[in-house]
Amino acid sequence: MLDDRAKLLLKALVERYIADGQPVGSRTLSKASGLDLSPATIRNVMSDLEELGLIASPHTSAGRIPTARGYRLFVDTMLTVRPGSFGAHSLAPDQPQKVISNAAHLLSNLSQFVGVVIAPRRSSVFRHIEFLRLSERRMLVIIVSPEGDVQNRVIFTEVDYSQTQLVEAANYLNSHYVGLAIEQVRERLKNEIESLRSEIASLMQAAVAVSSEAMAETQDEVVISGERNLLAVTDFSHDMGHLRRAFDLFEQKAQLMRLLDVAGRAEGVRIFIGGESQVVPFEDLSIVSAPYEVDGQIVGTLGVIGPTRMAYDRMIQIVDITSKLVSNALSHHK
Repeated sequence: MLDDRAKLLLKALVERYIADGQPVGSRTLSKASGLDLSPATIRNVMSDLEELGLIASPHTSAGRIPTARGYRLFVDTMLTVRPGSFGAHSLAPDQPQKVISNAAHLLSNLSQFVGVVIAPRRSSVFRHIEFLRLSERRMLVIIVSPEGDVQNRVIFTEVDYSQTQLVEAANYLNSHYVGLAIEQVRERLKNEIESLRSEIASLMQAAVAVSSEAMAETQDEVVISGERNLLAVTDFSHDMGHLRRAFDLFEQKAQLMRLLDVAGRAEGVRIFIGGESQVVPFEDLSIVSAPYEVDGQIVGTLGVIGPTRMAYDRMIQIVDITSKLVSNALSHHK
C-alpha cells in the first residue's frame, strides 16, 4: 500500500503529465505537490513508484510518466470530479437515429477526441407501414417502428401495382398485423395466403421480406464521430503506428461493440484504460463510457475514446451529461 506522501506525489505527477504531456522531473514534482521535500526524497519515492509499476522513465528523459497501472490507481482513488459547465448543451427529442448521431457529435466536440454511441437495439415490430408507387413496378416501402424509427426501402416487383392496390395492401397489414414482429407477420402470411387475392399476397410478401432486411441492417449500429481529432493529439501524431492501431479499432466495429457492451452492463460511468485488459487492447487508448436509458431501461452505451493522457475528470462529466441528455431525448420522443 502507498503511504499518503507517495499518493500525493503520484497524484501530482499524473495531473502534471496530463496537463503538459512532458515527463515530470523531481523539481517540477516538488512544486506541483506542494510538499516541502528534498529532491533526494522525491527521487526515492519516485523510484519506489517505478518499482511498483505505477510510473515509468522514458529513455529520452530523466522525468517519469504514468503507466496504465498508475492511471488506474489515480482514476480509482485520487480523481476528484468538480461540477462542470456543460449544462447549456441539449439534445432535442427526435427520431432515435438523429439523437444518436447528434450525441456522437456532441461527445466528439466537447471532448475533442472520438465520440462513439451504440444505437439502441431496434424492435422488429412495426407500428405502421405504407407503400408508395414510384413508377412502373417500382415502389417505396415506409416502415415505422414503435420507437418512431422510420425505414425506407425501394423495391421492384414483377407486377405493376396501382396506388389503390398499394393502399389496400398497407391497410390490411396495418389493421391485422400492427404490434407483431416482422418474422411473425411473415409466418402468418404463409398461412393466410390462400384467402388473400394473389396479387396483394405477393406484394405483402415482398414488403415483409424487405422490411425484415431493413430491420436486420439497422441492428446494433455503431455511430462514431471525430476520428480526425486524434490527428491533433501529440501522443499519436509522433507515432503513426499508434494512430493506425486506433483507426483499425474504429474500423472493427464489432470489437467496439463488445467493449461498450461490457460498459452497458453496469450503471454509471466506467473507465477502461489501455493495455490493462483485452477489453482495450491498445496501451495508448482509454475509453470513458456510460449506458443510456429509455424510460428507465438501459438500451445502449456511449463514450469517449482518446489517449490515456486525457483529463479524466472532464471526460467523466462529458460522458455522464451526454448519457442523461440522450436518455431524456429518447424517452420524450414518442
